Amino acid sequence: MARLSIFIDGGYLDILARDVFGVLIDHRLLSERITRTVADSTAEPLDLLRTYYYDCLPYQSNPPTDEERERLSRKENRFNTLRRLDSYTVREGRLMFRGRDANGNPIFQQKRVDLLLGLDFALLSAKNQITHAALVSGDSDLIPAVEAAQQAGISTWLFHGPHQSGRSAYANELWQAADKRFAMDKAFMDSVAMPPR
Repeated sequence: MARLSIFIDGGYLDILARDVFGVLIDHRLLSERITRTVADSTAEPLDLLRTYYYDCLPYQSNPPTDEERERLSRKENRFNTLRRLDSYTVREGRLMFRGRDANGNPIFQQKRVDLLLGLDFALLSAKNQITHAALVSGDSDLIPAVEAAQQAGISTWLFHGPHQSGRSAYANELWQAADKRFAMDKAFMDSVAMPPR
């Protein structure tokens, strides 16, 4: 039987959901919808092995401000909610402060997120635990993981955001590397959104 794992770059998905489509994602629905989309292209039944979600907690200065504490609490609650979903794994990187730009705005950099995602992607592929991999990202740093999966015979899918104002929501090289691509448009994002409160 065909088996799928889903790999989600949480920072990428958050920007798409919040800034492009203005929705909050129901991650259970997202995993179901991605699984259905991939299954519709296969000639055999498809099981979801696991969804992996990669992100990092917000930066905390020393001592943290009230706003930083509140952001941290919200994100920790969100990660804990995701961990309670069936067959869902949250992998945490770190957000590092890298100084300030010319306008005095803080510069932050995610560390370990791409590495954790790439390792899981490659290890599951090499161990033949999956036949299909769905990647929600736009980062060209993940091309080696996609290529390693393909060398192991894994069908790789890229779920990506749309072109907007002449700008692409994904690295073109990553789009080219994937076996199949799926643009997450407004209809897709609305179908996996939490209902308004």
